[in-house]
Amino acid sequence: MPHSLPSMKRVLVIGCPGAGKSTFARWLRDATGLPLYYLDRIWHRPDKTNIPREEFDARVAELTACDRWIIDGNYLRTLEPRLARCDTVFFLDLPVEDCLAGVAARRGLPREDMPWVEEEPDEEFIQYIRDFPADQLPEILRLLEQYRAGRRVITFHSRAEAEAFRAAQSPAGRAGDQPFDPAGMLAGRTVPKK
Repeated sequence: MPHSLPSMKRVLVIGCPGAGKSTFARWLRDATGLPLYYLDRIWHRPDKTNIPREEFDARVAELTACDRWIIDGNYLRTLEPRLARCDTVFFLDLPVEDCLAGVAARRGLPREDMPWVEEEPDEEFIQYIRDFPADQLPEILRLLEQYRAGRRVITFHSRAEAEAFRAAQSPAGRAGDQPFDPAGMLAGRTVPKK
């Protein structure tokens, strides 16, 4: 794919939970040197409560006002102002079953993007993922269409498509490198730095 990573300055990584957003965002951070911000880290406190919405909105507005960033996360309520400021969107639009497998694979592991370790299945969260195509996806697609002009919107429908994009960014095609693994199922759980 002929996308040039160095020309990106303000990037959104969005998609259903478990699709591999955070893993892809970390690889993108390492490939571009752009600062990475996880919305889950902003919204959630370590005690599993949330900060007030007004505080969250102010923090998101502060981040999007900056000139260079990668922002990982949906938070549909705040997606439109982020889309208005970004130059590139990576949308991981994977099937629900792949997203559920991604969530199951990361359970029990410390994660850079969350302030706690998910130890047990969260039935409400699993239902949120199952409902994502009906409840979230139509609005995401509408907003992506509305803000498509002047932006690159790159959609991956499978982990293989995300890996192909990643591999295409290296002249050597990342020969011998560990494959991109959005679900974090490889032993190291992370994509190696260049």
